[in-house]
Amino acid sequence: MENLILSLNVVLPLFLMIVLGYGLKVLKIWDTHTINGMNTVVFKVFLPVLLFINVYQTDIAGVFNLKLMLFAIFSVILILLITWGIICLIEKENPKRGVLIQAIFRSNFVIFGIPIATSLCGAESTGAAALLVAVIVPLFNVLAVITLETFRGSRIHVRKILRGIVTNPLIIGSLLGLLFLAIGIKLPSAIEKTISDLSKVTTPLALVILGASFTFSSVRGNLRNLCIGLLGKLVLAPVIFLPLAIMFDLKGTSLAILLAIFGSPPAVSSFSMAKQMDGDADLAGQLVVFGSMFSVLTMFIWIFILKEGQFI
Repeated sequence: MENLILSLNVVLPLFLMIVLGYGLKVLKIWDTHTINGMNTVVFKVFLPVLLFINVYQTDIAGVFNLKLMLFAIFSVILILLITWGIICLIEKENPKRGVLIQAIFRSNFVIFGIPIATSLCGAESTGAAALLVAVIVPLFNVLAVITLETFRGSRIHVRKILRGIVTNPLIIGSLLGLLFLAIGIKLPSAIEKTISDLSKVTTPLALVILGASFTFSSVRGNLRNLCIGLLGKLVLAPVIFLPLAIMFDLKGTSLAILLAIFGSPPAVSSFSMAKQMDGDADLAGQLVVFGSMFSVLTMFIWIFILKEGQFI
């Protein structure tokens, strides 16, 4: 019962913030223009600030885990390769292929993952997760561009991929935190407190905006692909890779972070990327919306199972 209550306490606040966002839209307290503007602010300002301060305040010697980093990198690549092979067999339309593959390997690690890891393991996991973001987010972006460009039928432009990486606000925030930490730059206490206070706004605001972004348009035409994408992302990836992580003796904080990578819903930015790169944007948006909804249930189940097994 204790683990059941803990699992509920971790997941329920995230769900309630999403519901609040949707409710505010229904009540017309904010409109689509406001939501889009706030989403941009979160992506370009608040999330980078959160990542910067988490990395900056991290004791690298205490949280750096090479085994965790290598396992996360190779697992994401392996999920991509397995998914690529399966999706190409069961889906014939290229715009849908790219979107499905991206949805299964690319998770909403920053918005969903970090708060879940922090709730489970405390501030130590926040620093470790933020450190991993500096590696995993660029990897997600590179693999997503390669995937969508391939099924777009275009040539893959290395320069465009690199530009997308170096201008990504999340990557910039993480790398700046690493730079300040490595060089030993000490921020004045007033500035550090300001940045820290701003970072506390990020997760609630991001989740409220995610809820406000929900649009329940007709999904009948995409129902089969929605089931495939969500089953692969929220069930099969964790079922395969969490036991593997345990076999490699990655438990506690490390396993909580891996749960955040494998069990989080598809990345919110996967919708805009699919739209810009001629993927099936409707399917991409629906995968984000329904993935975010169902992940509340699946994440609750994963947390309960791992807590009961005393793995985290």
